[in-house]
Amino acid sequence: MSIATMTASQAAAATHGSFTIERHFKAAPERVFAALSDKDAKARWFRGPAGWAETERSLDFRVDGIEITAGIFPDGKKTHFRARFEEIVPNRRLVYSYRMQIGDGWLISVSLATIELSPQEGGTRMIFTEHATFINGFDDPGAEGRKTGSIALLEQMAASLEQE
Repeated sequence: MSIATMTASQAAAATHGSFTIERHFKAAPERVFAALSDKDAKARWFRGPAGWAETERSLDFRVDGIEITAGIFPDGKKTHFRARFEEIVPNRRLVYSYRMQIGDGWLISVSLATIELSPQEGGTRMIFTEHATFINGFDDPGAEGRKTGSIALLEQMAASLEQE
């Protein structure tokens, strides 16, 4: 696509946001890591909110492997998450880059995320850090919306770990 044929949203300036979430899980680092790395375990918590229906899920958990989770809301709005694993240190660290698309392929962001796990009395301390670039006219000032969504997902993860 030439610059002359770019849409106004594609020509919009990129915006950026970063955040860090720290939380404690009542599970050993091995169990928390399994919730991140096992397809079935991750499917129990890494999903959209009520009303969202999964349409695709795959997880090739290895360096350079790809994870895809896609779904659709009752109003027809589609979501598509595609990650690439950059570094995996079992039970300690996970670094991945990912793209988020909504609608019919509208790329809204590209992010780099790091999850660090360490043993802590009664379970695991997690530090989740994300650096996001919002593009194509999508803006999330300070990445507050992304942070809110990530907190909700980690709450779902905690609930899933407690049910095991």
